[in-house]
Amino acid sequence: MLAAMLLAGCGSGDDGGTSGGRDGGTGGGAVGGDLTGTLTVFAAASLTGVFTDLGDRLEADHPDLDVQFNFAGSSALATQITQGAPADVFASANTGQMNVVADADLADGEPEVFTANVLEIAVPAGNPADVTGLADFEREELALAVCAPEVPCGAAAEDVFAAAGVTARPDTQEEDVRAALTKVELGEVDAALVYATDVAAAGDSVEGISFPEAEDAVNDYPVCVLADAPNPAAARAFVELVLSDEGRTALADAGFRTP
Repeated sequence: MLAAMLLAGCGSGDDGGTSGGRDGGTGGGAVGGDLTGTLTVFAAASLTGVFTDLGDRLEADHPDLDVQFNFAGSSALATQITQGAPADVFASANTGQMNVVADADLADGEPEVFTANVLEIAVPAGNPADVTGLADFEREELALAVCAPEVPCGAAAEDVFAAAGVTARPDTQEEDVRAALTKVELGEVDAALVYATDVAAAGDSVEGISFPEAEDAVNDYPVCVLADAPNPAAARAFVELVLSDEGRTALADAGFRTP
């Protein structure tokens, strides 16, 4: 009996059993310094190209990490987050929609502005309607697109029209800036107000027309890790990448401004 008790005592110590061990749950995180699981980033539609590239870079450094994006209008994303949609990171195209999330105590720490953007007029290649500036948004014979006013690009459009004294007559108000750009690319409208970065990303399919009033509505882009992030370690890594020199270079290459 004494021998059996001694053997049992030896076996009940720190034997590397499951008690207190790491089970590698589905939430993901850092294991041995690496990132695992799924990272979900909610980001403004205008960030589609550059954020997809940054996500690919993070995945290349962490093969067990799967980066998923939800690109849409910032107002729609903020609503989804406040209604409980699971996400790790939020990047907004203006501070107003970020404030919606932060004021609901859903941001982990203070959001940080990482870039800026301005509006530009996009027209189909060749500019068949001879659009020259904001005043053309008063021409009733033209098919015109802007973003809906609750979306950052739509709010900025209202500001530039007011600064220019233009009473715009848009035929459609789109849910995000990519939708407005697509209508130009397909030739469905003669002009749209989009971001300068979207014109650059569209290549030869559209032409951009700048205007001085754009400087009256510069949009700052803030980013934050969300308070209830399912994968906070990966979320912090992605935000750090966005804020790094590498991230800022990628943003500048895409036409974004340094804040």
